[in-house]
Amino acid sequence: MASNRRGVGLNAFSNAAISADQYARHGQALRTSHAEALGNQLSVFQAALHNFSLTHAKDIRSNPTFRAEFAHPLAGSNVKGAGSGVNGKGSVWAKMLGSSVNDFYFELAVRVVEVCRETRSENGGMIAVSEVQKRVTKGRAGLVGGGMDVTEDDILRAIESLEPLGGMFKQQTLGGSKFIRSVPKELNPDQATVLEVIQVLGYVTISMLQANLDWERARAIAVIDDLVADSLVWVDLQAEEAEYWSPASLHEGG
Repeated sequence: MASNRRGVGLNAFSNAAISADQYARHGQALRTSHAEALGNQLSVFQAALHNFSLTHAKDIRSNPTFRAEFAHPLAGSNVKGAGSGVNGKGSVWAKMLGSSVNDFYFELAVRVVEVCRETRSENGGMIAVSEVQKRVTKGRAGLVGGGMDVTEDDILRAIESLEPLGGMFKQQTLGGSKFIRSVPKELNPDQATVLEVIQVLGYVTISMLQANLDWERARAIAVIDDLVADSLVWVDLQAEEAEYWSPASLHEGG
């Protein structure tokens, strides 16, 4: 009797192992089938997008509203980060959209870099996206017809295309406004906090940082000194207590 019970137990174990193996193979087959179906759907989407971009390339380049509507469906797809690569060659964006649209963002990225470099001595490498948009739209000084009709969204997409440069150009949000940081140095939390406060209040003083952030005076002075050294804030000594302003915020307000 004991022998029979042992046999039934081993047989049940063997059947369970076979069933588990069958389930695993069936699951793998389903995953492969779904992956192939998604791949086919993406290929169809890419082909349709490519054809659309070729047909409407002129409108995409010249009309900011049309360009934004065109880029919207890409945000959640495999085309996110459109223009990845400084010239976009080899990227999904370049392969799907062709040279005309890709060249637009390459040209815009070059202009954004120029604006950041031209203004670095003024703002320490931190410039509002809105200010970049104004300068790009206006064009280079003395160059007739050199402006580009772009939106802030276009500027941000161009910044994304510069990621292969190693993080030299990054978007940063301070006090609800978007900025472009064009220096490799990362802001530490204290520096970012001070710049956010300046964005909200317009300026700060050492005593304001002590009162509002509950910082020791030495901490406030150290953070301000670092920001001044990097030209990220300007000093106004005309007031009773030295005031510290962000040149990026001043330009944005102007």
